[in-house]
Amino acid sequence: MTPIRTVLAATDLSGPARNAVVRAASIAQHTGARLTLQHVVSSGALDALRQLFADQPDDLQQRLLDEARDEVHALAAELCAPHVASADIHLSAGSVLADIASHADALDADLLVLGAHGASLVRDLMIGSTTERVLRKTRRPLLVVRRGARHGYRRVLIPVDFSPRSLKAIRMTLELAPRAEITLLHAFEVPFEGLLRHSGVNEEALASLHANARREATAQMAELIAAAGLQDEAVQQIVVHGEASVHILDQEQLQGCELIVIGKRGLGMLEELLLGSVTKHILTQARGDVLVIDHA
Repeated sequence: MTPIRTVLAATDLSGPARNAVVRAASIAQHTGARLTLQHVVSSGALDALRQLFADQPDDLQQRLLDEARDEVHALAAELCAPHVASADIHLSAGSVLADIASHADALDADLLVLGAHGASLVRDLMIGSTTERVLRKTRRPLLVVRRGARHGYRRVLIPVDFSPRSLKAIRMTLELAPRAEITLLHAFEVPFEGLLRHSGVNEEALASLHANARREATAQMAELIAAAGLQDEAVQQIVVHGEASVHILDQEQLQGCELIVIGKRGLGMLEELLLGSVTKHILTQARGDVLVIDHA
């Protein structure tokens, strides 16, 4: 298993971000991890505020930090205390994305937790392009929380591509949600299938290619399960032909999955510095929480 020893929950103090704090506290409780709450006063927002007011106190930034500190402590007392004895508090003023990434590194955080939607005036934590920028800045596992944490995760969907990330995803899921029902999903496509069909390759030949790809994927699925130390009956296995993002979202709904655990990048070299297109689609379209991991 991959032990979770330190959890960092970044909050912008908005209503939606409360769900992320509760989930982080719940995870810290059942894993025994150290919990830190982080709030960053955006330097961009401070600059905008200064432009709005001709006369402003010299200690404006310190006043805002003090106010934010009081709010974070109140948040910890209200939402974290039922789960953990104490939570560390970290406040700063600067670039939200850079400060979150650097503090995660300073803590050597095993899990970074963000809410899926940020405050209306400070959009640095909102899902979409900024979440992608957070992921580009850190190789830490990032949990994006949409739902309230009334209980631990009970159904988890793990899309697998049989890369090292797939094994890490399973191991982290076992640590994060040890009692959850796990579904492993692999969606395969035959390379250049559209071109083959367009060039006149008949359906029987294509069906044979599908069968071969399915057979190979099924064998790789068995190897992955064995490498994770699981029994076949302990997980549901789905190997299906078609576009991965479509099948992932379909299975999330069909099985009522509360969490999707997915790799940060695809296998192609061109995606080494980019967030995989499937991952981006799942981050924006999933109804439940999404945990994005990297193999490093």
